[in-house]
Order: sequence, then structure tokens, then C-alpha cells
Amino acid sequence: MSGFRRGVRLGVDVGRARIGVARCDPDGMLAVPVETVPRNDESVSRIARIASEHEPIEIVVGLPLNMRGEDTASTADAREFAGLIAAALPQTGIRLVDERLSTVSAHTALRQSGRSQKGSRGIVDQIAAVVFLQHAVDTEKSTGRAPGAVLDEE
Repeated sequence: MSGFRRGVRLGVDVGRARIGVARCDPDGMLAVPVETVPRNDESVSRIARIASEHEPIEIVVGLPLNMRGEDTASTADAREFAGLIAAALPQTGIRLVDERLSTVSAHTALRQSGRSQKGSRGIVDQIAAVVFLQHAVDTEKSTGRAPGAVLDEE
């Protein structure tokens, strides 16, 4: 586990209607769903309150790139939202990670657990955040390098 920075992390899956929030334990063993936050004028303050409850060392925001790894309109939206979180939580680092296929994986997992697509709407964003947050901590553990890019360094 050399190179792994110990500490809680929050995963944030930014969507147009909803924002999924997940967290992992300080050792990065398991990412779990926290909450689905409605996307509105209160979203950033709610995420700031969640962060104050969990005291993460960083917040990992998913970047929805297309399959070629290029930016989309959603990527710009996620970057902008990450900037709003950074402004609200200046002491907490914000890291952007590739989240391609996390929503697809979340839908698949929910379908396999017997939940309908319609019945999963409220939790799929949380599960997508779990998927890419777990991938991010697993990547850091295996490589010794933090995944993605720090918001200000891209």
C-alpha cells in the first residue's frame, strides 16, 4: 500500500437532474453510496454539508468523457460544478477522474440485483459514484499515484 494517501474520499457523479455522492473508508477498502442530491441552487451547499460530516481528504468528481476520451457538454458541466465545489470547500482538494462506463456499470449492477431502470433512478447516480470512486482508490493503491488530475492542474 505504499504511496496510498490514507483518508476518506467523497465521489461525486454530476448529472443534469441529480448528483450521486459516495464515500470510501480511510483505507480505501470499500466505496459506499451516501446520497442522491437534487441538482438545483442548493446542490453545492448540500455537498459541502456532506463533506463537513465525512471530512474527506479530497473529493473525486467524475468526468464524463466520450468513448474516445474527448470532452463533451457534460464534461464541461462537471468541470464547472467541480469548480463550484472547490470554491465552497477551499481546504479540500478536488480531483477529476475519468468516469466512462460508470453509469452503465451502475445500471448493470442494479439490473442484476433485480431493480428496474425506473425504480433505480434515485440510486443509480450514487452507484455510479461508488463505481468510479472505488476504481480511483484501487488505482492509487496499485500504482502509488493518485488518479486523474487535480482541478487546478489540468
